[in-house]
Amino acid sequence: MRYAILSFLLISGFALSAQNLQLHYDMGKANDKRTSDRGFFTSTVEMFRPDSLGSTFFFIDMDYNGKDGDISASYWEIARDVKLWSAPVALHLEFNGGLFKDRNSDFGGHIRNAYLFGASTSFTLGKVNLGSYIAYKHFNGGGKEGPDIQWTGTWFTMIANGKITLTGFFDVWSQDKINGLGVADGKTWVFLSEPQIWYNVNKNLSIGSEFEISSNFIFPSNKLEIMPTVAAKWNF
Repeated sequence: MRYAILSFLLISGFALSAQNLQLHYDMGKANDKRTSDRGFFTSTVEMFRPDSLGSTFFFIDMDYNGKDGDISASYWEIARDVKLWSAPVALHLEFNGGLFKDRNSDFGGHIRNAYLFGASTSFTLGKVNLGSYIAYKHFNGGGKEGPDIQWTGTWFTMIANGKITLTGFFDVWSQDKINGLGVADGKTWVFLSEPQIWYNVNKNLSIGSEFEISSNFIFPSNKLEIMPTVAAKWNF
């Protein structure tokens, strides 16, 4: 539920700020029976702001899966692209982190902070705006089995005279593989992609859907998981 405005504005070269609010109803069925099915709301706030030294982007996700629809998880990412030259490559800096609480108990914890440092670029292929970055990724308490990396790609295009928006991202990253004893034992790869389709009712309101496609992302599933949503978006 992220990167849409980042991909579009960076590649289009617009000197504009943008922000939106999304509300998704998650309704996926898990392929791994150890993993809970979805059936709750998730909200996303995104913001993008360029300046003379580059651009800043962040999003905040909140899951409303508590007993009374309370917030059960909160996660955010903030990224800064620094570009002081004419070459089509920027310095990419990013921070990720969050919290969660189990629906049926007082158990909760943190989503490990991650710090990323790398390079980003963007370009246009026909009418499709594309962006990508590759970065060294450091997890708090991680890296015991060696360094980690992340590759991210984004896309954005509008069709049907601007009435339909197709956008999304994919992430591929490495992290320590934790064995049954809770000890780091080698590396594993995680894949996450969230393609979105939106029907633009007007310049502010869009309705649509997202598919969260992942592998090794939803604990403890080790299967390919596809979790669809129905959603509304308000562009400020």
